[in-house]
Amino acid sequence: MSDSLFRPPAALLVVLLGALLTGCASKAVNHAPVEDRARVVVPGKPAAAVAEPTVAVATPVKPLPGSENAGQPGYYTVKPGDTLIRIGLDHGQGAKDIARWNSLENPNRIEVGQVLRVEPPLTTGVVTKPVQAARAAALASAPARAASADKPATTASAAPVPPAPVAAPAISGSDEEISWLWPSEGAVLAGFDEVKNKGLDLAGAAGEAVLAAADGRVVYVGAGLRGYGNLIILKHNNTYLTAYAHNQTLLVKEDQSVRKGQKIAEMGSSDADRVKLHFEVRRQGKPVDPAKYLPAR
Repeated sequence: MSDSLFRPPAALLVVLLGALLTGCASKAVNHAPVEDRARVVVPGKPAAAVAEPTVAVATPVKPLPGSENAGQPGYYTVKPGDTLIRIGLDHGQGAKDIARWNSLENPNRIEVGQVLRVEPPLTTGVVTKPVQAARAAALASAPARAASADKPATTASAAPVPPAPVAAPAISGSDEEISWLWPSEGAVLAGFDEVKNKGLDLAGAAGEAVLAAADGRVVYVGAGLRGYGNLIILKHNNTYLTAYAHNQTLLVKEDQSVRKGQKIAEMGSSDADRVKLHFEVRRQGKPVDPAKYLPAR
């Protein structure tokens, strides 16, 4: 018998092979393993959920107060180690004035990068006449008004002219009007050096009088500036400050007006290696040699 009688037709083989492949593929798709990563089961322990990854959300950085004025004239950017007292001394201003100009709720808390106004803001005043002067002027003009009332009006009255702004007055006179006085009679222990000694060190005994070098206003009293001990700062005008350091006793208060030669403190050795008075003159915040301003001895 010929083998061709038992050989299946080629078409039948193709159909059988296609069916077999389709079944395998269907079985592989329908039975693909699914892994549950949300829970981990440990024999004898409750199932624990696996923490899902979190996405960090960037918090917007809040700008520091006054940052819009950085680099502008009359403003200062706070640096590490700064205090309001130091900033005021270096800019010829009182610490309380700077706190007021910047509306600081707590003057002892300033941030690095914060921008502070260190010059007084421009102010305008309104000129007003005293009540009595205004009444006298009204009485003097009454006859003129009565005479003009009999005449018919021909033109509309002009609009009132607003008063011109008036600049805020200075603390005192000009720089040339300052009359200086030695704050102590003691000998000079150390002269002025712009880097090492920003003033004069004057010898003396504990309790000796420290005098105001010129008329002025007290803008600081305290021991908040490192290296100065018990300190007094006077503001004499919009240009000059004087500082009196290492005192034993402070005899004035902030915002108090003092006269040239007035006793404002007693000499001491606070934050110093000996009894002495450290005296500084600051011109627009910059230390200058006091010997150039004080009278010759």
